[in-house]
Amino acid sequence: MLAETAQPLSTGGADQRPRHVAIIMDGNGRWATERGWPRLVGHRRGAERVKQIVRACPGMGVNWLTVYAFSTENWKRSTEEVLGLMKIFRRYIEREAEGLSAQGVRLRFIGGRERLDPKLQALMASIEARTAGNSLLNLTVAINYGGRDELARAAARLAQKVARGEITDPGEADFEACLDTAGHPDPDLVVRTSGETRTSNFLPWQAAYAEYEFTPTLWPDFTPQHLAAILDRFGLRERRFGGV
Repeated sequence: MLAETAQPLSTGGADQRPRHVAIIMDGNGRWATERGWPRLVGHRRGAERVKQIVRACPGMGVNWLTVYAFSTENWKRSTEEVLGLMKIFRRYIEREAEGLSAQGVRLRFIGGRERLDPKLQALMASIEARTAGNSLLNLTVAINYGGRDELARAAARLAQKVARGEITDPGEADFEACLDTAGHPDPDLVVRTSGETRTSNFLPWQAAYAEYEFTPTLWPDFTPQHLAAILDRFGLRERRFGGV
């Protein structure tokens, strides 16, 4: 499916394009529950929706896409749901590796990997290496990610560099180089689906000046057309970054 050519969608003549879009993909479980189905059915449908959005992004001028797949807090869910999600992640990587590479997508992961199954970690490292030379779309998947956890880990890395004498007067740039997203541009736009209006510990440092859009649409129902409409509205916003 990923081999299909992304078709440009109408963007309504918007004045500017977000280079980097980040999405909190919320509502999979509710989508399934509303239909009387197991929550994992919603997660599988959500994974299919990711593929559609990935295909559409280059045609809409989006070069960076970051999606929130599994948070550090999601381990609190039932064992059945957590194991099912991990299985979906493995299948996505196994099945989509060739298509992502052929499509020109570079896939990377952020978040702590130590708690993940070693086989999943190996798959993640393999597809990162396989797609490292691609540049049509930079796709970043946040798995076992939490913003506070990332900041704590970054602070520890920075402290180690200072202790080794590599840095004597650390500043913001030094701290950013220790984040999981080192080398990534900050997101211009953060989208959350499902009607919730929380940021849920997602990219707190990086999204300091991002524009936010909260949509009631549940993630399995979120189409490229929904994203195109949001990009149109983004194009009408005036971003001042603290200025006048």
